[in-house]
This record gives sequence, C-alpha cells and structure tokens, in this order.
Amino acid sequence: MKVGILGGGQLGRMLLQAAANYDVTTFVLENDASCPAAHLCHHFTLGNITDYNTVYNFGKGLDALTIEIEAVNVDALEQLEKEGVKVYPTPAAIRIIKNKILQKQFYAENEIPTSPFQITNTQSDLLKFIDFLPAVHKVGEGGYDGKGVQIINNESEIELGFNAPSVLEQKIKIHKEIALIVGMDANGKTIIYPPAQMVFDPVYNLLDYQLSPAKLEEKQLWKAQAIARKVVNGLKSPGLFAIELFIDEQGDVWVNEAAPRVHNSGHHTIEANYSSQYDMLLRILLGYPLGNPDAILPSAIVNIIGAQGYSGEVVYEGLEEVLKMENVFVHLYGKKHTKPGRKMGHVTIISSDYQDLTHKANKIKHTLKAICK
Repeated sequence: MKVGILGGGQLGRMLLQAAANYDVTTFVLENDASCPAAHLCHHFTLGNITDYNTVYNFGKGLDALTIEIEAVNVDALEQLEKEGVKVYPTPAAIRIIKNKILQKQFYAENEIPTSPFQITNTQSDLLKFIDFLPAVHKVGEGGYDGKGVQIINNESEIELGFNAPSVLEQKIKIHKEIALIVGMDANGKTIIYPPAQMVFDPVYNLLDYQLSPAKLEEKQLWKAQAIARKVVNGLKSPGLFAIELFIDEQGDVWVNEAAPRVHNSGHHTIEANYSSQYDMLLRILLGYPLGNPDAILPSAIVNIIGAQGYSGEVVYEGLEEVLKMENVFVHLYGKKHTKPGRKMGHVTIISSDYQDLTHKANKIKHTLKAICK
C-alpha cells in the first residue's frame, strides 16, 4: 500500500520509524526539505499542506492518507475521500477538531462534559463576558503547543485576548490533567490506552513530564474512558485520537481538547506498551487487526525543550550522562537548530516503581539540555 502523511515533523518521523516494520511505501508532504521526517520516507514532496492543489495532487495516487498536524487543507482531503482514498481521520472529523469553536460546540451538542464557554469574534466581545471570568481565551484556528491560548483573570486583562474568532472557556480548578488515546478501525472497533497524567511547564505551557498509567480512582478512570470513547464514537471516524481531560477538585471529569492524530502524550507507548500509538495508527491505515494497547511497565516522559537564551545549531548538553541511566530511552527529533521552547526530543523512562520514574524524570530534566554552539 501507498500511505501518505501530511506534515513532516517529529510525529511523522516516529510514524515512519514504525512503518519500517510493514510492507508499505511511505510518502510525506512538507514545506521544509530538512524536516525531521524527510529522510525516512520513501518519497518526499516539498509543498504546502494548506494548499488545495498541492494536497490534492499529493494524495490522488495514494491508498491511504493521514495527518500529523491539524492545519491541513480539509477541502482537498474531502475530494480525495470522494475519489476513494482512505483519509483517516476523516476530513469531517478534522474539520471539527481543527477549529476550537466547532470542537466545543460538538461537545455541547453530543452532551460530552466540557467547561462552560462563550464564542467571541473580536477582542471587544470579551467586554460582554466580564462575569464569566476568570476564563481561558483560545483562538479558533492556528493555535498549537500553548500558542493561541491566553488566561484572562479579570477585566483589566481583556487586552490580552484575541481579536479573532475564539472560544472563551470558564476556568476549571484542575486537580489532575490526563490524556487518553483511543484508536478506531474502519469497522468501528475501538481500543483505549491507559491514561497518562500530564504535568505542564508553566512558562511555555508545554508538556514538562508525564506519568503513565496515571494513578486515578477507579470511578474517575471509568468516567474518563467513557467520555473519551464518546468523543471518538461521536466523530464517527477511523484513526487515532488523543483526548485531553481535566479532573477537577470535586473529582468530576471534563474534556479539554482532542487531537485527531498521534500525540505528544503517547510517545511513551514506543517502549512502554505492547503496541505503540504509531504501530496502532499504521494497523488502522493498513486495515490490519488492532494491536494491544496495554502497558508493559509504567513509564514517564520528559520533553527536551530548547533552553532559554539559546538559538542556533543545536548541541545536547548532558546527553552521555542520561544515556548511562538504566531503562532510559532518548529520542532526538533530528532538528538541526534550537530556539527557546522548541521541541527537540523526548526521553522515556520505564520502571515498576513510580518513585523511580519521578526521580529520574526530574534528574533528566535538569541534566539534558538543548543548547547551541
């Protein structure tokens, strides 16, 4: 089969690494010939994934097509789907999820618990919702990795909001933030991975480290699994989906956001689960039986983020020290240049002891740094 990926970042790179286990010819479309996935695919096309003609021409000779980022030309994907190309997730699902306004409306229409919200079209619209604050303002399209997200605590901070169609979500007092990855095949059969608990960097609003399986009360786990499955069933789309959820101080579970693709919160599955999220997506794309999502051992992930104050050709400080640690797996994304906050790689730790996981995660965070020459 011929399988294409729109986007050539680190998610595409890891998907291609898993694809090497299968009899599949891979194609990547990206506008940067030095992107992390470029040299790992069989065929690389230089082009813009948001341009209709570029996406259509790239996909029309393929058997299946997937994405590693939501910012793609959905109109072209819809036409390709009509012409018989398997597009997973479906263009309809991508269209809902890529726009945070449509996504929140989807949750409301499908009675999926999510924080109360208001829609704004301009920054001045925020003046109508003073009583709704504190809240989180999220730009409808174009935000990612914490960009396009602004906390607004009171009226004096309205000037920080976005002057574009956005969603204003009431702030929840979060006790835990978790992610569940759900896979659905073409027959509607689903699998669900054990939850991962995410801890975020307060400066960049990027994943700092995570633990999986997350330690949850049984009732909370059941709620989270039921909600995650309801999201994916509502989208009616084959593919792999990451469902991010909040658990509040009362123990209630709320959907934050969904991603229609492999996800940062599932990197640990490469070493820690029987079938990784990348292997699972390939099975879905190729029409093979779903894999086993169960954990082999508990795990932690530490992101390698470009260090503050360094921009240029990357050097990894502390790499050898981290590689000496037991049951630690380093993944560098092949990005030649670093800048503050840029995702440069991740490290996975596996252990049956959660205290060992957190100890090593904190040690790695303070040892391994992406700096420059």
